Amino acid sequence: MTRARTHSVRGAARAGRVPTRKLLAGTATVVAGALLLAACGDDDGGSGDGETAGSGSGEGQTLTLWHYESENGAMGIAWDEAMRIFEEETGATVQFEEKAFEQIRQSANMILNTDEAPDIMEYNKGNASAGLLASQGLLTDITAAVEEHGWDEMLSESLQTTARYDEQGIMGSGAWYGVPNYGEFVMVYYNKDMFAEHGVEIPETYDELIAAMDTFVDAGVTPLAMSGAEYPAGQLFYELALTQADRQFVNDYQLYENPVDFTGPELTYGAETFSEWVEAGYIPGDSAGLTAEDMGVSFISGDYPMLFSGSWWYGRFVDEIEGFDWGVFEFPGSDLHPGSSGNLWVVPTASENPELAYQFIEITMRPEIQALLGNNGGLPVAADPADLDDEKSAELISLFNEINEADGLAFYPDWPAPGFYDDLASAIQQLINSSASPQEVLEQLQLSYDTGVEDFLQ
Repeated sequence: MTRARTHSVRGAARAGRVPTRKLLAGTATVVAGALLLAACGDDDGGSGDGETAGSGSGEGQTLTLWHYESENGAMGIAWDEAMRIFEEETGATVQFEEKAFEQIRQSANMILNTDEAPDIMEYNKGNASAGLLASQGLLTDITAAVEEHGWDEMLSESLQTTARYDEQGIMGSGAWYGVPNYGEFVMVYYNKDMFAEHGVEIPETYDELIAAMDTFVDAGVTPLAMSGAEYPAGQLFYELALTQADRQFVNDYQLYENPVDFTGPELTYGAETFSEWVEAGYIPGDSAGLTAEDMGVSFISGDYPMLFSGSWWYGRFVDEIEGFDWGVFEFPGSDLHPGSSGNLWVVPTASENPELAYQFIEITMRPEIQALLGNNGGLPVAADPADLDDEKSAELISLFNEINEADGLAFYPDWPAPGFYDDLASAIQQLINSSASPQEVLEQLQLSYDTGVEDFLQ
């Protein structure tokens, strides 16, 4: 439900969720090798004399802002504090509207060319998301602001990949249309108490993962929380395919370097193995109709020993899980995992206050906001490591850095083409319901992928 409100000071109180085309060689490597914890520079976040947001130039003005982060998640906490600082320093008021991810994803291209468009919003990155809106002229080219504020110097080239789009909306080159200020990746969350109760160790290989899930099934416990109505099931299908993939497959699938064969070994393995997991009882039989929120709440409630999803849940789990101990581990058997830089702050071309939007972005890049994000379970892009003191968050950051340094981030399965998110979710729901075979699902996805990419590149 949309909740509109004028921002109030609650962040400080809590301070304690893709045909052949060649790209330039420098952008074809997907989010490779950059540590998130790069020092930010001067203490005022790169503004030099600190006057960027503190001039009071917004007195009497209103910045309308949309994002879809949970209030007690790392990003929600950090953005709340950024809003408080923004109001204090500029004299402007933030009119924050809390949106659901699906609300923004489904309606952005209809709303952003109307007078209902916000001044700034969080938006999903990738060709089919930010790239599509940029190619349609709905997002502001913010290259000049990026250079003026030095955000390009805070972000490595790999992290810039999802912020820049060419005229066709293909990521990796061209103008800046957004700024990411956190990173993300998908991993396995696990309930340590349930693992101990059933004598299960953290699996280090794929075979050990299967053995662990068999142990739970034999005890009458469904191993894996799941959502088939939204992104999680598609991400698991993609991860299973990635166990058979290499970097070239990722570049073909995401960057159109070569045609993608959905009957090839990677995606065939993903679909067939997902189907086998359903038959084996690893995935809840009713999960086709469950949302990501349903899935997350079920794990928080202690109903499942494992959940495969993104780092965007981490801060919320820290805040809400009370009845058991939990941790995370890398999906075993694969060197590649869904993940990238985080979502983008974008400025619609219909924004009435773009300069205020840039001032807000500047605040989110400051060391204190980046540290707040990191100490609440997020993955900051421009934090000073000395400011990160939360032990639980350090676990997440350490795992991310291991994957990132190994060039292990492979973007997300729905990115290649507009509309592919819905088609992918629908196809994987059929695997959960056993209403279509893996081969039939792959045929559907091949047609959807090819048609979507062809239309996108026209």
